[in-house]
Amino acid sequence: MSHQEQEQPAEPPSLPAVYSLAASDPEAVLVDRTGLSERDLLQIDALMAALGQLRTAEKELAGASLRYMDLGETDMRALHFLIACESTGALATPSAISQALEISTASTTKLLDRLERAGHIRRRRHPSDRRALVIDIEPVTREAAMRTVGAQQARRVLAVRRLSPAQRDVVIGFLQDMAAEISVAGVDWAAQPGESDGPI
Repeated sequence: MSHQEQEQPAEPPSLPAVYSLAASDPEAVLVDRTGLSERDLLQIDALMAALGQLRTAEKELAGASLRYMDLGETDMRALHFLIACESTGALATPSAISQALEISTASTTKLLDRLERAGHIRRRRHPSDRRALVIDIEPVTREAAMRTVGAQQARRVLAVRRLSPAQRDVVIGFLQDMAAEISVAGVDWAAQPGESDGPI
């Protein structure tokens, strides 16, 4: 591939308007275009579209996973946490599950009752604290989750492996920077239209 071919932006053949700056922000109210060339704008649009495609793929995978396991999103997160605990030798207590999933103690109890009735987990006494319980995932559930959902999720690593170390550093920095930029921390949700500080 020639240097000129490498310089061409990866523009999607049919870019949804939601990912196009020209369509979603035609007057540059939100994003300042100063110093950006046409190629820059095409690449930005293509990158935002690629992020959208990733979000769509993740939602589709999550939905398929929930349907296959016949579980809710919180249930799946709990099973993932239990698998991680088992793999690392950590004891999964109800309080640890509550903290990991950021749900209340009452919600955790209902969650565990639901998973136990479905045959996905079992409760046992804590080995050093007889007043506490430890939650284990049933081997059949673990095997099903690892063989299907886990295997598909792990395919993300294939894309990462295809990058060079320098490229990984760039992607890591980009994702961390974007996460910081879109953080809800400090957002004034009460601000009225027209009170913004201008384009970014």
